[in-house]
Formats: sequence, structure tokens, C-alpha cells
Amino acid sequence: MDTDIVTDSSADGAGMGRYDFRPLRVHQHASQQMKTGRIQSAPSWFNIIENVPPAQILVRTQPVQHQEQVRHTKTKKPSRMFQPQRLAYQEDSLRKEFFKDHPWELARPRVILENDGKDGQRNDWSKLRQLGRRVDGESVIQRQLWLLQNIPDITTAKAYDQARQEFYALRHEEDVERRVAKEEALATGAYFGKSTLEFGMELEDKVFEEWKAAALKTIEEQQQARGAAYSGSGSDDSSVSLEGSGLDASVDELGGVPAQGQNAYGGAAIHP
Repeated sequence: MDTDIVTDSSADGAGMGRYDFRPLRVHQHASQQMKTGRIQSAPSWFNIIENVPPAQILVRTQPVQHQEQVRHTKTKKPSRMFQPQRLAYQEDSLRKEFFKDHPWELARPRVILENDGKDGQRNDWSKLRQLGRRVDGESVIQRQLWLLQNIPDITTAKAYDQARQEFYALRHEEDVERRVAKEEALATGAYFGKSTLEFGMELEDKVFEEWKAAALKTIEEQQQARGAAYSGSGSDDSSVSLEGSGLDASVDELGGVPAQGQNAYGGAAIHP
């Protein structure tokens, strides 16, 4: 059993609102009592407290409070220093103007397969028709760009008109070639299916016939309702119905009269 250490509680006692320093002075009191002979042997914890003394910090540190940052609704506009620059080419405005005037050119099928991504740079845009390349809207844009870069004192509108006229002439030539080829094929016995125009007209006729049948049905229903309103056949059945008691009394009064002739169907049960 460890030897009790006598301390002076009157001097080191912790009063109300004071710190208690007695745990820090346990080793000091034990050493003094061993020197004065009040205890004969050192306690088992004497060397431990000497090597690992009690903590000197008397105030407990508060943990860091992580508070949620309140975001203000009005924030500073971020700087554009680290944003990439806007890439703009001269072809962009030309392409926007052409496809705005010719939106159906975007509906035509296009071949986007290229060998190395620079096929357009090897074309000679001094003329609109290119060998191995189909004439499309991009051809007009490249032709207009070539005119702006190689013809002095030419405006964008004039270059656009010249490239557009060349484009219309080539398209007209392609249409004539296509029409002649079809006529030659028909003359030699070829058979083509319905054209797009004929197919669209059939769909339009089908929808028109359905609408016509629905309109006739609606007109017939309106005429029947109008005729029923004038004849009164659409009146409420309660005007010709009789209560159960009145009908039984009428049948008792007519019970002795023999039935003659054919049975009557329809009409009012009893005339007033």
C-alpha cells in the first residue's frame, strides 16, 4: 500500500472560483516528507510523476469551431483573366449570313470525311466547282472568302452576290442534268417510285377525306338535333308517364270491357 502524503489543505485548498494547484505539488510534498523522515520509503508513483509531471496547462483549450460560410447574394464579378479568349474567324460571319438566307441547305446530306483535316486548304477557290467535292454552302463561303482576299476594293456584299450567283448557276445545271437523266431512263423502260411531291399529295388527300367525313357526320348530328327540337320528340318522358296508383285505377275501370282489334303500340297511355 502506498504511503499517505500529508498536505496542507488550508494553504493550498481550492476555494470558490480559484484553481486547485495541489495535483501539481504532489511530487514536491512527497520529496519534502522523505527528507524530514515523515515517510520512510518512496511511493510507487514517485519516479513516474518525476519523469512525467502533471500538465501545466490549467485552462482547457476550446476546439476550433467550423462555421458555415455565409454566401452573400451580391458577389463580385469574377475576373476574366483566366478565361480563354474568344476565337473568331472571318468565315463565321459569312457562314451565318449565308445559312440565314438559305436555311434548307443545312438539310442536305454532307460528307464530313476528310483525310488529314486540311483537305479544304488544297482546293483552288478561284472557281466554285471543285474536283471531287460536292457544291454546298461551305463552297460558297470559301469562294466568297477567296474573293475578299484576292480582289482589291471588293466589298463583302459584292463578293457574296458573285459567289451566290455562281452557286445558283451550278445548282440549276445540276437540276437540268438530273431531269434529263430521269427522262432518258424512263424512255428506256426504267420505273421510278412515287416522287416526294406525289407522296405528300396522297397524304394530304387522305387527311382531307378524313376531315370531310367528320364534317359530314357533325352536320348530320346538328340537323337531327335541330329537327328534334322543333318536333318535341326530345321532351322529357315524365310528361307522358303515370304514377303507379293512377295506372292501377285506370286498369280496374277498363277491366270489364272486352279487347277488340289489334293491340296498340306507342302513343300516350291514356288521353286526357
